[in-house]
Amino acid sequence: MRIGLYPGTFDPLTLGHRDIIGRAAQLVDRLVIGVAINRDKGPLFTLEERVAMIEAEVADLSASTGIEIVAHPFENLLIDCARDVGAKVIIRGLRAVTDFEYEFQMVGMNRALDDSIETVFLMAEVRHQAIASKLVKEIARLGGDVSKFVSPAIRTALVARLAEAR
Repeated sequence: MRIGLYPGTFDPLTLGHRDIIGRAAQLVDRLVIGVAINRDKGPLFTLEERVAMIEAEVADLSASTGIEIVAHPFENLLIDCARDVGAKVIIRGLRAVTDFEYEFQMVGMNRALDDSIETVFLMAEVRHQAIASKLVKEIARLGGDVSKFVSPAIRTALVARLAEAR
């Protein structure tokens, strides 16, 4: 069984993430969405909320493809998370050259830690290349329409969370 790990903070899950998940699911038999517990980023949504949103957003894709897609929280090294879930491939999405520079360093470090785990890069679809969770939150915080960047359910959750914070 080919198990892939697609890690990120997913705060919130965007249509760009969803695109990468859909394409990654075509490459593996089981896809684990590694939801990073990154206290330094100060997520808007709790870990439990992000996991629940991911599970809800990928349920239809999992059902239609027959590929098991699960959310898995982690706070350890990415390479250790990959080992924990049995992944032999780490899937990373790229939007721009700046993403590649960071990811290139990460691949080198991960290969030094465990050269049996490969990293595969998937380029974001052109219409999703500008989407970043940080920017989506900023647009929503300032009252902009984020419906082009997230699903209706995520948009509702985002707007509600920001209203609570006011």
